[in-house]
Amino acid sequence: MIARLSFSFFALALLFLGAGCSHYRLGTGAEPTFRTLHVAPVVSRALIPQAQPITSSQLREAFIRDGRISLVNDPAAADATLILTLTDYRREVATVRPGDTGLARKFDITLSAELTLRDNRTGADLFARRPLTVKRELFTDSGQTQAEYQLLPLLAADLAEKARRSALDVW
Repeated sequence: MIARLSFSFFALALLFLGAGCSHYRLGTGAEPTFRTLHVAPVVSRALIPQAQPITSSQLREAFIRDGRISLVNDPAAADATLILTLTDYRREVATVRPGDTGLARKFDITLSAELTLRDNRTGADLFARRPLTVKRELFTDSGQTQAEYQLLPLLAADLAEKARRSALDVW
């Protein structure tokens, strides 16, 4: 009798749990208002060489990996256009070398941008000049120039991920 009662209780609990989770979906649950996107070439007002092609590439890859929308090369064929403008690149000394306080060992690197998403069907901006900022630490033990060159793709990937979330994750 007790075994039958505990089995019934277990089956009932399993039924309620299954019913509660039956409509669960991974992701944000919201669908973007557009199906195709044109990613305009990145524009740079920041003084950082080679940032435009690296950031453009990372931006496109972030949307391709997401898979919710399709990228198109022609803005006329797209439902929306994404415009990213790099606005600032800053380097701040975080740690100095122990033997020489005039030389930096670690920098905090900040890359800032503005993001605009335009609905091509209506011509209206879904959002305009939304600020995005990413920050990483840079250690100069192997040389500052080489370290900054190696850090740029990581900054660009972080920025691309923030741009993807801004454009697609509707709450």
